[in-house]
Amino acid sequence: MKYIKFFQELSKDDVGLVGGKNANLGEMYQKLIGLGVRVPSGFAVTAEGYDYFIQFNNLENKIKEILQNTNIYDVSQLQKAGEEIRNLIKQGEFPEDLKNEILSAFEELKKEYSENLQVAVRSSATAEDLPDASFAGQQETYLNVTEKDLLEKVKFCFASLFTDRAIFYRQEKGFDHFKVKLSVGIQKMVRSDLASSGVMFTIDADSGLDKVIVVNGVWGLGELIVQGKVIPDEWIVFKVGLERGCRSIISKRLGEKVKKIVYGENGGVAEVETEQKEKEIFSLSDDEVLELAKMGYIIEKHYKRAMDIEWAKDGVDGKLYIVQARPETVHSAKKKNVWVEYKLKARGEILTKGIAIGSKISSGKVRVIKDVSKINEFQEGEILVTEMTDPDWVPIMKIAKGIITDKGGRTCHAAIVSRELGIPAIVGTGNATEILKTGDEVTIDCSAGITGYIYKGILDYEVIEHNLEEIPETKIKIYVNIGLPDEAWERWYLPVKGVGLAREEFIIAEEIKIHPNALIDYPNLPEDIKQKIDELVKDYEDKKQYFVDKLAEGIAKICTAYYPYEVIVRFSDFKTNEYANLIGGELYEPKEDNPMIGWRGASRYYHSKFQEAFKLEVLAMKKVREEMGLDNLVMMVPFCRTPEEGRKVMEIIESIMGKREEKGYKVYVMAEIPSNILQAEEFLEIFDGMSIGSNDLTQLTLGIDRDNEILQGLADERNESVKKLISQVIKICKEKNKYIGICGQAPSDFPEIVELLVKKGIESISVNSDVVIKTIELVKKFEDENRKY
Repeated sequence: MKYIKFFQELSKDDVGLVGGKNANLGEMYQKLIGLGVRVPSGFAVTAEGYDYFIQFNNLENKIKEILQNTNIYDVSQLQKAGEEIRNLIKQGEFPEDLKNEILSAFEELKKEYSENLQVAVRSSATAEDLPDASFAGQQETYLNVTEKDLLEKVKFCFASLFTDRAIFYRQEKGFDHFKVKLSVGIQKMVRSDLASSGVMFTIDADSGLDKVIVVNGVWGLGELIVQGKVIPDEWIVFKVGLERGCRSIISKRLGEKVKKIVYGENGGVAEVETEQKEKEIFSLSDDEVLELAKMGYIIEKHYKRAMDIEWAKDGVDGKLYIVQARPETVHSAKKKNVWVEYKLKARGEILTKGIAIGSKISSGKVRVIKDVSKINEFQEGEILVTEMTDPDWVPIMKIAKGIITDKGGRTCHAAIVSRELGIPAIVGTGNATEILKTGDEVTIDCSAGITGYIYKGILDYEVIEHNLEEIPETKIKIYVNIGLPDEAWERWYLPVKGVGLAREEFIIAEEIKIHPNALIDYPNLPEDIKQKIDELVKDYEDKKQYFVDKLAEGIAKICTAYYPYEVIVRFSDFKTNEYANLIGGELYEPKEDNPMIGWRGASRYYHSKFQEAFKLEVLAMKKVREEMGLDNLVMMVPFCRTPEEGRKVMEIIESIMGKREEKGYKVYVMAEIPSNILQAEEFLEIFDGMSIGSNDLTQLTLGIDRDNEILQGLADERNESVKKLISQVIKICKEKNKYIGICGQAPSDFPEIVELLVKKGIESISVNSDVVIKTIELVKKFEDENRKY
């Protein structure tokens, strides 16, 4: 056939003939089905068929004339021109031979599947899905199309080459309107209306972290994700673990999924409310997520680049299918080896919050627009606030300083376009259009991780660009201290060799929020505390597993960000007053006059009143290392007063993790009590290394409470006694050939301490993320000076 190509005849080299979407479908159908990637069969009406249709109806000159007289930056002119061109194409007639070829190809597809075949009819522009430009979503797709409507939908796809947003985008990107052609893909419809569907990125679309696959899913057909009408389920899968055969789902979030799209009674599709049960459960099982992720990984390896993939589950045969794949364009286009950091200088009143898109900060005046018909009111440089966006909003999104929506998730239209435009957005706030008014001055902050904040007023911030190619190599390894997992994903670009201190306390306080003993003792709790717990743990019959899963998820995200480098995770080091602040905590925590030197660290872990809670922490570590495959996790015991305590704690750890020599894991101990250093040889017989905690070491060496404001002037890590202890423990660890690092605050604050550590030959220095670059340069300077003498 002259104007038809079946998928098995196509490859990724046929973009000029059938557009990016169809070329990629052909590539996968030809080369990846044998590797386990399922792709429904179909065919393409070629770009030559489109040209033939335009010429047959004498449309080219008419279209050119309309566009020559249109200012695309005038929204009303753009809308008028787009509608006029589309109507010209829709009113055209098919040449008889082209019509017969389309219908004949459909007959062939029916033989492969069934007489009552339903198909998806998708536009595929010849400039679409290119590695350096994303035309996705600009042309139309029609679902659940039967034979009687096939020709009409093909014609409508032809017309969609001239949607308002497509005209605008081509002109903005410098593409000639008449060098971009349109092909139409006709593909067997996957019955996801009876199951689920969604999107999958082989990179984290916001941070650019390339070690994960992110899967989003909803019930029914997948259009609601892009439209932003629902917040989808989300799973994050660690690639290396997946390749090793681990069940490496490191995170899963249940979405709202309040609506779904199903087949309409008379063809086409319809939007309906999801059933209550569907809202409460995930749209895929863990096994299905892992199967999908494997397909995504195969596709990425084949294309040798990050990919943006659409998937669907067939409710009839129960199988998963890939229905589209295109190169990811946002992070691929970014400058390599450059890390741009946005930092808010001062925080103000939080008006609302949502899902952060990107990591930038922006401020300006709000313009609330609830209907696309009012976009003419938008002024360049304002912050757009709306319920949600679709492709018709692109012309004003282009000139916005930021975007805030009520609805949507990380893969909704507003999120996708904001990333491509490089402007910050906060989606899924739930209430922005109610709280914010036109003319309000606000600051959008997406620099703090997954959660984005809208602050009242214009706040000061700074933008720092780091050229990572200019960062020197040092003999001493520079690590970073991490609190929240989100921080790790925002800072994964940092030129560090690992994490010297990841604190469990942040995960427990921010994500888990419940005292572990309250989860263990759940049946015996007062009703008011049970109710608080139920709000967080309603999906868990075994309440203890909630603690393990959530802690493992947080730890895994940090380990993933810096894989394969060592990530040292400290077991919980809350003081009694801090544990008491957790839900149910007051039932289990004694009142102490000085919690800083009270029941904390190792002394809790083997105590009868906390040992079962500590075991939950160890189980989380085991899950991260063994189930998820993150073998870069190193455990660390804090505030271990005596070697006897160390032995008791190690006995518990090994009862769950197995023997270290057999399982290959390591456990360090904090050197933060003078006894740790005075008895360092004995501690090193129990543990695999030591990490200096300069904060506690200073207060305990000088006999002060570092929380006491009156004594603050004495709390100085540069004290001679403190420096002697630091020097001593480095010497002993080096003699014993054991790990020695520092993770306290001192190197972040004092260059003199950095100089001392370099002279004594410490193995690693771990500092706060905001001083990593400065510390690397400082260490290099001192290393070079040491070589001179």
